[in-house]
Amino acid sequence: MLTPEDARARAADLVAAARRAGADAADALYAGEASTQVQVRLGALEDVQRSESEEIGLRLFVGRRSASVSSSDLSASALAALVDRAVAMAREAPEDAYAGLAPEDRLLREAPPALDLDDGIVPDPAALKARALAAEDAARAVAGVSNSEGGGASAGRTIMALATSGGFAGAYALSGHGVSASVIAGEGAGMERDGAWHSSRHLADLEAAEAIGRRAGERAVARLSPVKFAGGAMPVLFDPRVGGSLVGHLLGAISGSAVARRTSFLLDQLGKPVCAPTITIVEDPHRPRGLRSRPFDGEGLPTKPGRIVDAGVLTGWLMDSAAARQLGLAPTGHASRGIGGPPGVSTANLHIVPGSVSRAEMIAGITEGLLVTHLIGQGVNGVTGDYSRGASGFLIRDGAIGPAVTEVTIAGNLKAMLLAMTPADDLERRYGIDVPTLRVDGMTVACG
Repeated sequence: MLTPEDARARAADLVAAARRAGADAADALYAGEASTQVQVRLGALEDVQRSESEEIGLRLFVGRRSASVSSSDLSASALAALVDRAVAMAREAPEDAYAGLAPEDRLLREAPPALDLDDGIVPDPAALKARALAAEDAARAVAGVSNSEGGGASAGRTIMALATSGGFAGAYALSGHGVSASVIAGEGAGMERDGAWHSSRHLADLEAAEAIGRRAGERAVARLSPVKFAGGAMPVLFDPRVGGSLVGHLLGAISGSAVARRTSFLLDQLGKPVCAPTITIVEDPHRPRGLRSRPFDGEGLPTKPGRIVDAGVLTGWLMDSAAARQLGLAPTGHASRGIGGPPGVSTANLHIVPGSVSRAEMIAGITEGLLVTHLIGQGVNGVTGDYSRGASGFLIRDGAIGPAVTEVTIAGNLKAMLLAMTPADDLERRYGIDVPTLRVDGMTVACG
């Protein structure tokens, strides 16, 4: 795997070769990754995996015609053939009036922010095995746990580099560490499964394996003996581990491509209230050690902190350059690239600002409701906002969390759900999208 400096140079050399071969514009993306994963089950080593990969992608333009190609062979001869093939493909491609690189006057020209994303630790399989065993042992020690699906630990490092013919070239390194456990509680037809995991950029920030395992065991035991209930219209609380999915649906609806295609349930809502006034969604791509921090986007534009939703009001669309041209607007620094194909959009380190009421206080005011801890299926219509998903969790009765429930369906419309959403004060930074417990009143709940 190349160093960041060598990866940046390799991407820039590929862009220069594309220009010499007749491309009017080009960009190249390098991704190198090395990772080690250890899996244990019932106290014994089950699997050790080591993977290393390098790949480079080239996107080039001949007029308004473009082509994207990629290769895992980084030899000079392979890259020369890659360039020739891409130029030939582009000349035969249909024209796209909105195709092209990011505007040169918007590219990142200054030194990127220091985000401390790489701790430089080389994975130690013995240490990974010890973490995986500690997580599983702690989970199996919880009374009521009857079996295990295993414990896991991983560590790795990724190098990303991007160069464009507009004059941008940048690279950065990312480390990653993770621990997980999944166990089964109960016996026979009454068995229930659950788990827990945590990941971090720096090993020093990784939660203790014993705490992760204990949480997995306690979650599995809590799911035992689920009950049936009548259902109906009621408040639904989304636990923080699933509440981020609501933000994800909103992000899909405000992507520039969805707006340009007019396939968004939030069309014509720019600058208008799309959430309750208690909801502010903040993005911070420059958070040190953040799971989704990045110094520049997939087109070489600078990233910047901001508010996606401010006191309920939608502040802007998320746009790469192609969508921005189609809408007659400017790109927003949210472009996201894979090795092959054109950019899409993504965000970095989102969170909902916590509210002023505790989760316990939020629950205390509910006569009958549902606390959702798991969501199943993808029953969301991005055009209309219609929402219907399988769920499981816990019944809320008379202001207290009651028995477990499974095979539940929750339904509503995202427009109304977002406007009825209330945040608790229990925000923690654990994922790429962090939310406190979210209460949504008036949802339709059915128990199978």
